[in-house]
Amino acid sequence: MAVDLYVSIQANYKQIINLCLNQKTLGDSEIKLSEGLEEKVRHETTEPSLYKVILLNDDYTTMDFVVRVLKTVFSKSPAEAIQIMLSVHKQGSGLCGVYTREIAETKVITVHELAGQSDFPLKCIMEKE
Repeated sequence: MAVDLYVSIQANYKQIINLCLNQKTLGDSEIKLSEGLEEKVRHETTEPSLYKVILLNDDYTTMDFVVRVLKTVFSKSPAEAIQIMLSVHKQGSGLCGVYTREIAETKVITVHELAGQSDFPLKCIMEKE
């Protein structure tokens, strides 16, 4: 009885393996399930959308704070941070960087949290590139 059970399990195991390999066993002959079908493989990948993160000017946030945010949140060098800060001050906005959507959202939220903690009304937005 135990031998019959083992043989039955082994036969079921072979059928499962054959089905997984896209084959169906009928006695001694094998019929492929995918006969006459063409397999389409899609190798096309798309790049994620990119977003510009932009700081907006206001009349209350100090230039020093803006430079500090640019250095800490956006990993800008002191020279780059000062250049962007001056662009924000003179032109009303400054480009901090271009990122994927998730990263851009995180940076915008981080800037708003830091500004709120320091009681500054600094605003940061993201725009699709």
